Amino acid sequence: MGEKLIEGLKIKKLSIIEDDRGSLMHMLRNDDELFTTFGECYFSEVFPEKIKGWKCHKSQTQNLAVPVGKVKFIIFDNRVNSITKGKLEEVTLGRLKNYKRLKIPPGLWYSFKCISKNKALIVNCSDKKHDPNESLHLDLNNSEIPYNW
Repeated sequence: MGEKLIEGLKIKKLSIIEDDRGSLMHMLRNDDELFTTFGECYFSEVFPEKIKGWKCHKSQTQNLAVPVGKVKFIIFDNRVNSITKGKLEEVTLGRLKNYKRLKIPPGLWYSFKCISKNKALIVNCSDKKHDPNESLHLDLNNSEIPYNW
């Protein structure tokens, strides 16, 4: 990932504070430079080798972190006026060695797979509350996205 990321896609390293009692894992603060507004926060479980997606939000921004397990995200830019139109990005997140937040702006397609031996937990702190009419979905094998799971 030495190249420029997809336009609007942001990845930020997050801190983990550990002691002999356990860990405190940061996710998002209202004074973070990437924070916009709060809509809702939820958790999504993904079982080993299972894939979710393709999904695209029309107006909602996703702020994703993986505090449990390991997840591979594929993000595709097919936005008409984007300088990175046609680009695919692969981002792996997990607690060990790669605890980061992935900010996915509206208009990008994304899908993800649990690549850990046990189930993974994704936390999403989005800028809008869930609206079923706000997102688009495609089949995993759709030819519009040049990626084969």
